[in-house]
Amino acid sequence: MSRDPTPPPTVQCPTCGRRVEWSARSPWRPFCSDRCRLIDLGAWLDGSRAIPGAPVPPESAEDEVEP
Repeated sequence: MSRDPTPPPTVQCPTCGRRVEWSARSPWRPFCSDRCRLIDLGAWLDGSRAIPGAPVPPESAEDEVEP
């Protein structure tokens, strides 16, 4: 009675679209590589990616507190 282990699920890399095994053998999951992980981080940091929400009103000089 041998049991075939179920292969780990795979996901698509959000940056390049490659298939990535979702297991401990994939250290950058859900990304396929450190490069794709850093590209994604850069997109969040430069504002290319954002979570939609209500617009933030611009700051005015009246809101600032004088020291």
